[in-house]
Amino acid sequence: MRSAYLTAARALQLGREWAVEGDQRRALDAYEEALALLRVLPPERTRDVLLAHTHLAFYQTLALVGARGGQHHLHLGVSYARATRDPLARAIAEECLSGLDVVM
Repeated sequence: MRSAYLTAARALQLGREWAVEGDQRRALDAYEEALALLRVLPPERTRDVLLAHTHLAFYQTLALVGARGGQHHLHLGVSYARATRDPLARAIAEECLSGLDVVM
């Protein structure tokens, strides 16, 4: 199970790097890979923190290219950020929500 967390975290990291480099397709594929790994793991804080970060990164990348489907990822990312109380995830969620005039 530990390797699944590490693999998901690496996919998230690569996705963020590719998004910054402008390769949104590869970034979205990496986020999908991370989500697929995390969804099969039992609920626990580490999994939920990674889910928060992955969904929020997915939303940010989709918003960057103006693609649809981002609201779903924003909703899930904010929910996981609230539930885990992870400070970084909450800060990212608040940043994402700030442009929507919504408060966490």
